[in-house]
Amino acid sequence: MNEWKNNLRKIEPYVPGEQSKDKDIVKINANENPYPPSPAAIKALKEFNADSLRFYPPADATPLKAAIAEYYGVKVENVFLGNGSDDVIALSFQAFFNSKKPIAYPDITYSFYPVWCDLLSIPYKTYPLGADFRINVDNYKEENGGVIIPNPNAPTSLGEGEEFVRRLMDYNADSVVIIDEAYVDFGGKSSVPLTKEYENLLVTGTFSKSRSLAGMRIGFAIGSKALISVLEAVKNSYNSYTVDSLSIAMGIASIKDDTYFKATVAKIIATRERVTNELRELGFTVFDSQANFIFTTHEKFRAEEIFNYLKERKVFVRYFRIPAIENYLRISIGTDEEMNAFLKELKGYIKEKK
Repeated sequence: MNEWKNNLRKIEPYVPGEQSKDKDIVKINANENPYPPSPAAIKALKEFNADSLRFYPPADATPLKAAIAEYYGVKVENVFLGNGSDDVIALSFQAFFNSKKPIAYPDITYSFYPVWCDLLSIPYKTYPLGADFRINVDNYKEENGGVIIPNPNAPTSLGEGEEFVRRLMDYNADSVVIIDEAYVDFGGKSSVPLTKEYENLLVTGTFSKSRSLAGMRIGFAIGSKALISVLEAVKNSYNSYTVDSLSIAMGIASIKDDTYFKATVAKIIATRERVTNELRELGFTVFDSQANFIFTTHEKFRAEEIFNYLKERKVFVRYFRIPAIENYLRISIGTDEEMNAFLKELKGYIKEKK
């Protein structure tokens, strides 16, 4: 009886930062940009011809690819687009990780990676971060079926430089290496220029963080023609129209408005540094973030207790029930007003404990 249930896929899904229907909250738990999209993108939205939505968008989204290619100094044939970087990476797992050898990535990293591995039956092996939460590149000398590393890493906020990536590539000449650069615009070192040297290197990015377009779901990858052509084939075997017409229009406007982009990123970095200093004055250990969030702990106070205290006061931060980081919090950088509200409630917690 109910034998059909035995054929249902059993999998533990990725769990995003908690969402709330309550608008009266300080939401700094999902690494969203606290500022609106570029005025040029908003103008593109307002002027968009809604009647055109009855037509399919261009399947290859060439206008947006061309804008991205121009911005990063590559050719259109080196750019791939998808429905957010999660879509791009998921398609990359299908396209490139088909060996019987396990793929490799850090044990503390973006928690979607093991979900995709389980979904696609991809074997994997993780390597522990060091005591300083850094990735040890020498771990990735071992034979593998592919490598994926976020740079900067999440949730640690720590980034690695060009020498790290070059060593990683030299160790893995026979594997596809993916560098996930979702947060690179906030102080990291991009590996896009290295895609011209290493044919097996793919760099992924997103418009969700630094360009304030999380709601539009625009992700991209930059790599050799050999990698991009395979990605296109996989996409077209799954969904030819992954990027919609409105996303294409707003994406083009956004990436062309470099002045607004740089100003917004600079504001987030300035707020991040201010909050980092204030937390350190309160006795917190805070890593030197290269992302739009900070990763922090306190030797006297339990992270879960702080998390619950703040949540009761409508301040949402991120807590991970993972043994290695169970006493850490990930705090997205909001506006100065939002971060002031966060610090006020945090100081209230500390005052109660003293």
